[in-house]
Amino acid sequence: MVLLPVEASEAGWLSDVFKGTSKQAKPSKQTKSPKRVTSRKPAALPKPAASPKAPGVKLAALGPFGLNPAAFKPAANRCEPAKLRIVLDVGHTAESEGAISARNVSEFVFNLRLAKRIEERLKAEGFKETKLLLTEGKARRSLFKRVDAANDLPADLLLSIHHDSVPNKLLEDWEFEGKKSRFSDRFSGYSVFVSRDNPDFKTSLSFAELIGKEMKAQGLEYAKQYTLPIMGRYQHPLLNKETGVYSYDELIVLRKTRMAAALLEAGSIINRDEELKMSSREHQDIISSGVASAVKEFCEPRWGMLGPL
Repeated sequence: MVLLPVEASEAGWLSDVFKGTSKQAKPSKQTKSPKRVTSRKPAALPKPAASPKAPGVKLAALGPFGLNPAAFKPAANRCEPAKLRIVLDVGHTAESEGAISARNVSEFVFNLRLAKRIEERLKAEGFKETKLLLTEGKARRSLFKRVDAANDLPADLLLSIHHDSVPNKLLEDWEFEGKKSRFSDRFSGYSVFVSRDNPDFKTSLSFAELIGKEMKAQGLEYAKQYTLPIMGRYQHPLLNKETGVYSYDELIVLRKTRMAAALLEAGSIINRDEELKMSSREHQDIISSGVASAVKEFCEPRWGMLGPL
């Protein structure tokens, strides 16, 4: 099992991380249009008007690692929703529950609940081949199972669902319903992660950008702490300061899967206020709607310009 996402506590943090180094970026190619020839005096041909640039988001400075700008160009995707194969990976397992929330609920419970809501929404939108990937076992072994299962399906896209926390050094003590617990109200928000070592990084990044854009369109803000020195070894390069897309190259679930993959930290369950939001059906519907919109735009870019009909 190899799936170590951004966990909530240091015990749960990065237990499934294996490092990789490969990087790739493919340059785009341009073709020249053929010249027109006339038998006599050539008529003056009007110069073709420059095609308008598609709207896009500005990219942040790329942290400690640079990327070829060509990698950020959105992939031109067209597909039939009924045939697009999407895997929703439920982060962690019942045996390795991930982070523990401010009110002593495991991250796995949050992940499973939200993943089911997203699955329902995607299928309702016509993405019938959406599959929920639920794994058993301890952290490391379950990670290998997770990646193998995803690669065996096979799938076109993988989205791993998680909920966020902070390193242990940032936690504070409190009591909830007579039980000791820990919290940190300092940080909140969603974040999206990709691995530059994924075999289809360009598509992974395009998909992650759409998710971040739709989360923002739903009125959500992304978690900004991953760029701060206080995070120490848990800092990650911010690839887009508008949408909250980060690079997390070592995550096995992103690096070892053979399809385009992204990981969504839906929000912080160690933040007491945000934990309550994450528990509400209304907020789960907001996130599910954002993911569905991102998948629609990924499958048919024109949908993003027209909006839902």
